[in-house]
Amino acid sequence: MKFVSSKMSLAALAIVLMAGVAVAQRPGGPRGGGDFFGGPMLGFFADYLDLSDAQQAQIKQIIAKEKPALKPLFQQEMQSHEQMMQLIQSGTFDEAKATAIANQGAQIHAQLEVQHARVASEAYQVLTAEQKTKLAQFITKREQRFEQHMQEQGAHSEQAPNQ
Repeated sequence: MKFVSSKMSLAALAIVLMAGVAVAQRPGGPRGGGDFFGGPMLGFFADYLDLSDAQQAQIKQIIAKEKPALKPLFQQEMQSHEQMMQLIQSGTFDEAKATAIANQGAQIHAQLEVQHARVASEAYQVLTAEQKTKLAQFITKREQRFEQHMQEQGAHSEQAPNQ
């Protein structure tokens, strides 16, 4: 369970920092428009971490630098997903083809994770000590909620056969 917790911590950190990154590049203010990092949670993280204009500008530079490498990976990941959906809906299941598509998708996803980690690491360096502490507290609370949820789901699945 410790490994899962560490992995979740890294994932949460990347998600949170990517949210901060995206805020800096979105048109229309903290809750407006969006790019491929757009979404309603982004404004929350900018507000939550109280990113300054200078921090947002720095993070915007980081994401602009990485954007050309990320866009084709997002497109490839979407194509892989579409291929799997076509296979599912084809009426005949080809396990070898499904495995090939899944392996290709996993490789693309791994590349995206590395890119996200790079951007998150650079964005993390922009944060103040106070913001880093606040982010760590947020991640800890999120991990605790996730772990509690998993325990509850385990308890529900164990009770279900007896009912």
